[in-house]
Amino acid sequence: MSIWSRISDALSALAKGDSLSDVFSQLRTPPERSAGFAIAVIALGAKMAKADGLVTRDEVSAFREVFTIPQSEEKNAARLFNLARTDVAGFELYAQRVAAMFGPDDPALCDLMEGLFHIAIADGEYHPGENAFLEEVSTIFGMSEDKFAALRSRMVPDEHPDPYQVLGVARAAPMDEIRKIWRQEVRESHPDRMIARGVPEEAVKLAEKRLIAVNRAWEEINAGQG
Repeated sequence: MSIWSRISDALSALAKGDSLSDVFSQLRTPPERSAGFAIAVIALGAKMAKADGLVTRDEVSAFREVFTIPQSEEKNAARLFNLARTDVAGFELYAQRVAAMFGPDDPALCDLMEGLFHIAIADGEYHPGENAFLEEVSTIFGMSEDKFAALRSRMVPDEHPDPYQVLGVARAAPMDEIRKIWRQEVRESHPDRMIARGVPEEAVKLAEKRLIAVNRAWEEINAGQG
């Protein structure tokens, strides 16, 4: 069963009176967790759409930055987006339920944040309101300021990103430690590792931009040591 079939099931539950925030509590274990990941990105992405004041953006186009969406499932993705966007519940409640769904320090939460960054910059701009939104979500997820800064450096276009910040390492860190962190980031970006921690197969392309950023950062740091 694909994540879109599971999302259809979730939409059916919503039609029966369940709230979207309640749906997250029902999706804690594999393979339901991969559907929970998708719903979380779409739902929080819908809330974020209000943050930059542009609620008319093509949501399906933005979500294609994260997911492979079959044409037959575009209506379900758009329907879920609109449900979340018009829900009276605040994004804070969504983020709290998502954090509980995955648990503290779960690396899937970083994957989810990267998905939200993809959506934030899908229109070619990164608005202050979107940054404030993502900072607050990352705090609810229990993410450190340094980790958030590293994710932002990787995801938000910048002519000259700080390679140390991209890898999340101190400038004074020994090269062995920097190399270890770089290799860990590469390993964690492997599709098999991502799927194992709950990222749906339809979203593993999230790793592409991350790999480009961390490899470029490592090459720049390594060249500077030569």
